[in-house]
Amino acid sequence: MKERTIIKNISIVNEGQIIVTNLLIEDGIIRKIGELDEVNVTDTIDGTGKYLFPGIIDGQVHFREPGLTHKGDIYTESKAAIAGGVTSFIDMPNTFPNVLTIDILNEKYQIASEKSLANFGFFLGVNGDNLDEVIKLDTSKLLGVSDDGLYFTKKGNLLADNPETMEKLFANCKSIIAIHSEKEQIVEENEQAYKEKYGEHVPVECHPIIRSERACYEATKRAIEIANKHKARLHILHLTTEAETHLFRNDIPLEEKNITTEVSVHHLWFSDKDYERLGTLIKWNPAIKTENDKKGLLKALLDDRIDIVTTDHAPHTLDEKQKPYFQSMSGAPIIQHSLNIMLEFYKQGLISLEKIAEKMCHNPAILYSIEKRGFIREGYFADLTIVDLNLSWTVSKENILSKCAWSPLEGTLFQTKLTHTFVNGNLVYNNGQFNESLKGKALMKSKQ
Repeated sequence: MKERTIIKNISIVNEGQIIVTNLLIEDGIIRKIGELDEVNVTDTIDGTGKYLFPGIIDGQVHFREPGLTHKGDIYTESKAAIAGGVTSFIDMPNTFPNVLTIDILNEKYQIASEKSLANFGFFLGVNGDNLDEVIKLDTSKLLGVSDDGLYFTKKGNLLADNPETMEKLFANCKSIIAIHSEKEQIVEENEQAYKEKYGEHVPVECHPIIRSERACYEATKRAIEIANKHKARLHILHLTTEAETHLFRNDIPLEEKNITTEVSVHHLWFSDKDYERLGTLIKWNPAIKTENDKKGLLKALLDDRIDIVTTDHAPHTLDEKQKPYFQSMSGAPIIQHSLNIMLEFYKQGLISLEKIAEKMCHNPAILYSIEKRGFIREGYFADLTIVDLNLSWTVSKENILSKCAWSPLEGTLFQTKLTHTFVNGNLVYNNGQFNESLKGKALMKSKQ
């Protein structure tokens, strides 16, 4: 007998509307939406009063495997993702070894095929050292190339600091080029000034001044100019300033954009007011900035200058985070709570459920040309998550699933709860219980 699951009387949030209907999953695929004939089913879920979203596609994570698995690994972080409704992720290249060759990229795909509970994709890393090799490849087959995180390996690895490298890459690369956009020269000058004032114990409140608006804006403006010159496909990662939002367009559909950007959930949730309370726990690069920046980012998300929402999920151990400013690692775990954060904004009247689905599910699939995911459509993979908008819960160490076992959100009360997550039709998460018998699949690019 075929595996069949019916979700009945569920409010489906999809493609700009919410409709109460039924959905049939058969052999991993959304087989039918609407009135259903009598069929033999394996399972029936009553969705009355609940909402069904497409599975979230998180376009920027750092799952730490291989080489940094004391912080997190593909199994643990994909499990946290599933609990947060994230059914697909794209991982960054700053694992060890850095993902600078196709062989290393393929090794990560192999690891994920054996360990990941969610669907998976990976960026190929690019910097000055491997640029010539990358542009010899058929880059059109890649989800994307990125320099993100590679600056931790050595100085000079950021594309935004190397216009000559950007010129060559943008002229020759046929995939998305996703970059970390800060001018390290400006950051280093600011670091030196604050070291002279405070020594090695610079207050973390200085972080958004050191990794400043100017460092971000100048880098982003220059990258966009070079990309436009070569008609390259540029994606600016984790935007953090209101000023930068005005560099992006909203007068054409996403499908027609060559220049796109994203916001990570922590830059919408926190502001510089939170450094006093949370210190280095919310040290991210680029930095969390002002209340005005936070509001400007949300405004740009709503009016489509910002295209997608990501997490930049980056687990570190507490010991690595709770060091003095210059020694504290940048990044934090947040993937388990990204949808809850966005739903909290919905509860506050700041965003619609339909817009959340667009920015977290539909648009990542469009932006990265991901085949048959990101929408609730007949014939698509059954990547789905069910949400109860009237169940509250509090983030605590006992319910955090990331390997590092902490979160800057500890103590936060969320007014919504995810109850079920399906990956390729498999009910992987059911009210706190996991079925780990089947693994996720590699994300495939749709045929253009």
